[in-house]
Amino acid sequence: MQKTNKKTTPVKKSAELKPTKKESKINAIATHDFAEYFNNYINLVTEEDVIKSLKSSYKEMKHLIGYLSEEQGNYAYDKKKWTIKELLVHVMDTERIFCERALRFARKDKTELPGFDHDVFVLNSNANQRALKDILKEYKTIRKSTLALFKNFTPEMLEQGGVANGNKLTVHAIGFVISGHELHHLNIIKEKYLK
Repeated sequence: MQKTNKKTTPVKKSAELKPTKKESKINAIATHDFAEYFNNYINLVTEEDVIKSLKSSYKEMKHLIGYLSEEQGNYAYDKKKWTIKELLVHVMDTERIFCERALRFARKDKTELPGFDHDVFVLNSNANQRALKDILKEYKTIRKSTLALFKNFTPEMLEQGGVANGNKLTVHAIGFVISGHELHHLNIIKEKYLK
């Protein structure tokens, strides 16, 4: 590692960083050019703060899933549809991938990132052989990690962007996409699985 002669300035503690207008959900939507389907997820989020949105959507999902039996976890409403367990593992896989994108964009990595085939991921997830409580435990661990990551992004880092799967996206918008994607699947569970 090379030493630099740059002068360092004291870094403010996280608590001292005040949110700016640029950190709102409205700004994440209005000022960035990204695929329309990301807007569909972001529009499901009611909170204006990305940390609050990640906490809120997780709390809703955890509350609903916490009441399900193993039998319900293995249920799919159609032969070609995922089970609830597979759906949950899909949400977790997607969160992990989007967090990697957020980290790389925040660190100003301009490499265009590939997409992923969520159907192949689910097919190879082994979700249906797992206990629902085990999936929920992992889910909680992933969300704690996501929250730690986003809590430590500075306002400048949140505004960084890049390209993934041919779509432009900012770090800030990614947080809302994670939350909105979770809410999207929560709604599907309520509407299609738990009639």
